[in-house]
Amino acid sequence: MEKKVTLNLKGSTSIEIPAKGLNGFQALMALGIDSMGKIAGIKINDQIKDLSTEITTSAELEPVYIDSQEGLQILRHSAAHVMAEAVKDLFPEAKVTIGPAIKNGFYYDFDYERAFEAKDLHSIEKRMAEIIEDDLPFIRTEITSSEAIEFFRSQGETYKVELIEDLSEEKVSIYRQGNFTDLCRGPHLPTTGKIKAFHLTHVAGAYWRGDETKAMLSRIYGIAFTDQESLDAHLKNLEEAKKRDHRRLGRELDLFSIHEDLGAGLILWHPKGGTIRTIIENFWRQEHYKAGYEIVYSPHIGRANLWQTSGHLDFYQENMYSPMDIDGQDFFLKPMNCPFHIMIYRSRTRSYRELPLRWAEMGTVYRYERSGVLHGLLRVRGFTQDDAHIFCRPDQIEDEVLRCLDLALHLLRSFGFHEYDVILSVRDLERKEKYIGDDDMWEMAEGSLVKALERRELPYKSEEGEAVFYGPKIDVKIKDALGRAWQCTTIQFDFNLPERFDMTFIGKDGQEHRPYMVHRALLGSLERFFGILIEHYAGAFPVWLAPVQAIILTITDRNIPYGEDLFETLFGAGIRVEPDFRNEKLSFKVREAQTKKIPYMIIIGDKEMESGNVTIRLRDGQNLPPMSPKELIERIEDELKCLK
Repeated sequence: MEKKVTLNLKGSTSIEIPAKGLNGFQALMALGIDSMGKIAGIKINDQIKDLSTEITTSAELEPVYIDSQEGLQILRHSAAHVMAEAVKDLFPEAKVTIGPAIKNGFYYDFDYERAFEAKDLHSIEKRMAEIIEDDLPFIRTEITSSEAIEFFRSQGETYKVELIEDLSEEKVSIYRQGNFTDLCRGPHLPTTGKIKAFHLTHVAGAYWRGDETKAMLSRIYGIAFTDQESLDAHLKNLEEAKKRDHRRLGRELDLFSIHEDLGAGLILWHPKGGTIRTIIENFWRQEHYKAGYEIVYSPHIGRANLWQTSGHLDFYQENMYSPMDIDGQDFFLKPMNCPFHIMIYRSRTRSYRELPLRWAEMGTVYRYERSGVLHGLLRVRGFTQDDAHIFCRPDQIEDEVLRCLDLALHLLRSFGFHEYDVILSVRDLERKEKYIGDDDMWEMAEGSLVKALERRELPYKSEEGEAVFYGPKIDVKIKDALGRAWQCTTIQFDFNLPERFDMTFIGKDGQEHRPYMVHRALLGSLERFFGILIEHYAGAFPVWLAPVQAIILTITDRNIPYGEDLFETLFGAGIRVEPDFRNEKLSFKVREAQTKKIPYMIIIGDKEMESGNVTIRLRDGQNLPPMSPKELIERIEDELKCLK
């Protein structure tokens, strides 16, 4: 009797077929899927495979549609292979290394006698289009590692040989389309013809395996979407992102700078950037005082034994700077503030009546980042973190997490961020040995985070195995004006440091007990948050954050006395105002003020002097009816009321 197997379409039908086997394409057809042209791959028992994969045992199947997140990954990975083939066709001496899919696109690194340039991209794109037009199948083959090494060595692909040798696997898979063969796990599209819309965006340098001691490669980036409309929309978004680039706007608006003489990754805040930072910090302190926090300050360096006790020298030293010798003892620049706050806690015996203690600090820390990953304000080596630590009793923990969450969302909304993704990171139950603390502690901690999210009816995604070794955490990723997600808030339990530092409090029973500790940063790094703010608002900050809220523009020199009186009136009312009494054309001064993105342009001429009013032009070009200085002050104050 012929052996049969059962194939189930996830959440739908099932069929019984002979065990001689069908490939994924045939199986989905047999299960009644009639939109095969929109399918990039197949899930076989939740494992994503090529549609050409043979199925010879009973399995649960699910189509992977090309417009799904997983399908787009397959599309973009396939586009990377097509790009590699095009590069090899045009530049035969180039050696291929790795080419993964990334968010919205893909890249491939090449070792060539010269760095690829932007002008090379057009010819590579043209060749890619020809390969796609040929509708070549992606063919997967499994061979032994020794066969693969022999093949790639014969092709001069030394990087592939190195990768295979490091894998230490008996067999590897290779993919071929046309005359191009690559080492790859897959999966891939059925054919190159399914790639409908792509574009090569730019070229960058990248070290082999991210190691600065190894070869510098040329990295070509591309993007790929299911259709031209989606690609065009993304390209438009990229153009808008360029206009909002905080590095360009920071220079144009005179907000901050980075100097090679000072050192990469170290930020100089200019007066206007410093004004915004002061506004942020003052608002942050005001809201923290309201929320029951106390402000603390700590030094920038600490003795080596402090970092040994905290575990940083064991687990984090590669991100710390070399020690400095002071009186024969090693001191380190602090990478984190937590050990200092613990020292304050341990400065005397604590009672259960004192808890919770909520201590916050705008603490500047220093962490080593490779030069290749530094990026304006977004990735730096010295930054100020809106840090806080909460020390509490076990019975207080749920309420404290909720308070953290409420304060975080209040702050983010105040700065104009109303959309966010919430991630709950929990431990991997299959690998409990990776984490410290017993099951009861973890269940309590994770349960407290879940209850806080549920009490605020916040949808969240739970990620198993993403907790840090010392406790679970909540991360909040805000979305900016372009829909880009940025990690800001993190609320973390810590079972580790209270144990390492032997932290205790005296309970009602007169005995010593271990407090619970919560690390939390709500805005994250001030530098990074400022960069996000610049791009979110494209430099046109809301009135409460604008470094200059109004500028007075005189038409002629005879209007200057009235302008000076007006300046004193506005300045005295607490408005950040600048005068522009230069003997220049009004149109020139207006254009310059618009370029500086100043919210209010106050125009003073003979008519205004006679009436005692002012003419207002907004930075978006809108003209307001004439108003008195008092009415202008009231209008600006109305825009600030939401923060009072």
